[in-house]
Amino acid sequence: MSTIEDAKLFSDLGLSAPVQQNSKRNELGQEDFLKLMTTQLQSQDPFKPADNAEFMSQLAQFGTVTGIEDLKTEIQNLAGSLVSNQTFQAAGMLGRTVLIPATHAVLEQGGVIEGAVELPNAVSSLNIGIYDPAGQLVKNVSLGSQAPGMVSFDWDGLATDGKVVPPGRYEIRAEASSGGINEAFEVLIADEVQSVSLPAAGAALTMELAGLGKVNFSDIRQIR
Repeated sequence: MSTIEDAKLFSDLGLSAPVQQNSKRNELGQEDFLKLMTTQLQSQDPFKPADNAEFMSQLAQFGTVTGIEDLKTEIQNLAGSLVSNQTFQAAGMLGRTVLIPATHAVLEQGGVIEGAVELPNAVSSLNIGIYDPAGQLVKNVSLGSQAPGMVSFDWDGLATDGKVVPPGRYEIRAEASSGGINEAFEVLIADEVQSVSLPAAGAALTMELAGLGKVNFSDIRQIR
């Protein structure tokens, strides 16, 4: 309510509006609401009494609003606590290797690209294709038949002809065959956690990986 509306309300009830001390009040608290209801009951016409059900309805509505506000505060506190716990968990992962969904991976000089594919069902053949920035197939890593679950793979940076490819960013594709049907699967790339970023209000917790850069903490599929 505005100050004018507050003054009119108190005037209608035969009360004097309270003097504002340090700051203006723009809303009524539960104590004020109950005081107004008591005054209304005391000031009502005994020959035309107000409906008690109406007063109870007003009180119930006020209680509901107050309960919702308290619940909102509790949820906000819980969310803050969860973010804090998540931050501590992420901090403990510094220097460790995690699996993150990605379509590309960075090959360091003399390094190895590691990853995995999570299969929902058994396949007769699983192949990992490595492609250069131009989209040309560099190497096909054949993993044969696989049972359902997490299947790991690695690539040592050698092309099909046995030559060492230059360091850089390569695309990784996973394709499997089952019952004569070829299907593409999501690729998980292994990378090292270098730092953890504290999130702003309402933002997601992020981590900086050595090759993949910034990723969301919630995207982690496995910690190695």
